[in-house]
Amino acid sequence: MSHEILIENGKASMMYFGEVPWHGLGTRLDGPATSAEAITSASLNWKVEKQQLYLKDNSIVKDTFSTTRLDSAGKPVVLGVVGKNYTVLQNSEAFEFFDSIVGEKKAIYHTAGALLNGKVIWILAKLPEQMRVIGNDIVDKYLLLSNSHDASSGVQVKFTPVRVVCNNTLTMALNNGFSYTVWHQKDIKERLKDIPKLLGLIDNKYSEIEKSFQRMTSVELSNKTIDDYLYGVFPDPKNLEDEYALETANKNRDWSKYFFEQGVGNTEKSVAGTLWSAYNGVTEYVDHKVTKQNRDKRLNTIWFGDGYQIKARAYNVALDRMVNWKN
Repeated sequence: MSHEILIENGKASMMYFGEVPWHGLGTRLDGPATSAEAITSASLNWKVEKQQLYLKDNSIVKDTFSTTRLDSAGKPVVLGVVGKNYTVLQNSEAFEFFDSIVGEKKAIYHTAGALLNGKVIWILAKLPEQMRVIGNDIVDKYLLLSNSHDASSGVQVKFTPVRVVCNNTLTMALNNGFSYTVWHQKDIKERLKDIPKLLGLIDNKYSEIEKSFQRMTSVELSNKTIDDYLYGVFPDPKNLEDEYALETANKNRDWSKYFFEQGVGNTEKSVAGTLWSAYNGVTEYVDHKVTKQNRDKRLNTIWFGDGYQIKARAYNVALDRMVNWKN
């Protein structure tokens, strides 16, 4: 089975602390890692170079460069093609920057690794304390840092809470102020210095998230309102003659409704039938049903791809419906 996690010489570029990941790959640590330990344990201690591109006749391709690393055998691996203003940020620099946000030697780094042959790297930090949504329904607080070496994205820091009872990743939308991005321009290192100041509001942001989750538990859904919510998350295609797209939308809504009713933690008396269970019905469907069918792409999908977009939309629609249903 192919994996989007970088594997060289049979070793996965990933480290983890805690439970074995679904793919069973990576170096398991006995305790949380420091950023320096994460770099080494996840085999991310390689450098990226920006190199001029040439044509076959050795003429220069103006303002066009490759980003390249050496694999474990010392052979060059091209990660992307970038412009003249693209500035490389090494893995060690990205991780050290993350230390400045969550506190050096205080961060509890749970996992780190590389995807897509090294084009994307990430590190996940668990923050102190938890959010209590209702009763024993607990959500852990995480921050996810990612960086691309192919210009597909900038350096991103995302709020990534995880519901403990079902291990659902409760994704926040990028445009809601729950993530910060710095692009690979010449002044990237200077601009990165401003992010810790913005993320000084981490506690306030997570307080905002916790209150929104708690409000969801107070919204009881009828058959009409659960269908309205799921249509908002998975709308019908604009072209209703597209049978495949229409069938996919129906399937997504049906499975999400099933997890709304039967999902892990959603049958508890204080949770059952609420908007909170509807939101988690979607997240459980994405994290544990959809991606189970594409295990090799699961992590990339949940954190960066289609799964991320769906769950972000599920959160936004939940916030929107709480307002509209009261009007």
